[in-house]
This record gives sequence, structure tokens and C-alpha cells, in this order.
Amino acid sequence: MPWKLAGLATTPLELLSFLLSVATVWFNIRQSHWGWLFAIISSATYGLVFFGSRLYGDMGLQLVFISVSIYGWYQWLHGDDSHERLPVTELSTRGRYIAAAAWLGGFAVLAWFLKSYTDTDVPNSDGFLTAGSLVGQLLLSRKKIENWHVWIIVDVLYVALYLHKHLVLTAILYAVFVGMAVLGLRAWRGDVPADGRMALE
Repeated sequence: MPWKLAGLATTPLELLSFLLSVATVWFNIRQSHWGWLFAIISSATYGLVFFGSRLYGDMGLQLVFISVSIYGWYQWLHGDDSHERLPVTELSTRGRYIAAAAWLGGFAVLAWFLKSYTDTDVPNSDGFLTAGSLVGQLLLSRKKIENWHVWIIVDVLYVALYLHKHLVLTAILYAVFVGMAVLGLRAWRGDVPADGRMALE
């Protein structure tokens, strides 16, 4: 049953997902591996929220996020060649091209799938942002600083999409995420070593 929170329509599940997601990004900024646990839980709850709003791309994305979060959790703890804590690094120029191509390719496939097999009314925006989120999450799992650039772009566009879908609290959440992504980018910049430019793995 819908709630009213500061005049905004929401549900208990959306509110819980909101709080868990903020905690996730806060831990990510601090490079704490516990953020992955919150990511798993918030992905599960947001999957249910998006199903109710017919955002099937975003719903499916949450299932992928759960898998990537398990991978990311391991990588952050044991992910480099010496099985030490994973350091922050940058993508090479080639890696950035690969990431951009993956985003565009994923968008094409997802938009086609959503148009063909679901009743969503926003297949292009849902597909584009779902693909971008996948790229951002994979970069985050490898502690590539460019993940924050991706999240800034994606989160700004998600604000508009969620307002369109009347998920006002979630739109506010993603506006908060924009600011947190900027903070994350600034916080991680100081941790990139001089030899930290690496190819996309």
C-alpha cells in the first residue's frame, strides 16, 4: 500500500531499497567491501520495485547486479595478481573504447529485446541505462576509476526516467547518487598509483 513521505508517494519496499542503496554507495566511496553485501540486498528489493513499475530492463539488471556483486566482493578482497586487496586503477585508452562499445552494443540488444518481448513503454531509455549500469558495475567490481564517470552519466538520466515512471523517491535517490558519484570520483583519484593505467580486464 502506498505511503506518503514528506508529501511523496512511496512504498515500504521502495523506502527500504532507497536506504540500502545509499549505504551501498557510501561504502563504495570508502572502498569498503561491505558495500557489496548491501548491493546484493538492495538489488533484490529494487528488483521487486521495478517489476511493479514495468521497468523490466532494470528488474533484470538487479539480478545481474547480484551476480556481479558476488564477483566484485571477491575481487575487492583478493583480486590482484598477488591476491592482495584490489587497488584503484585506470583504464587504458583501448579499455575505454571497449567499455563504450560494450555500452552501445548492450543498448542495441536490450532495446530490441524490450521492444519485442515486453510491454514496457520506455524500451530505449530502459535499455540504454541498463547497459550503462552493467558497464559501470563491472568497472566498479575491478576498481576502475572510470566507473564513477559512467555512474554520473547514468544517474543523471535515471532521475528523468524515474520521474516519468512516478517513482519520485527513487528519482531523488538517483539525484543523491549523482552527488555521491562526484564525491567518489574525487576520493578515488588520490588512490590511483602512477602506474595504475591498465587495460580493461
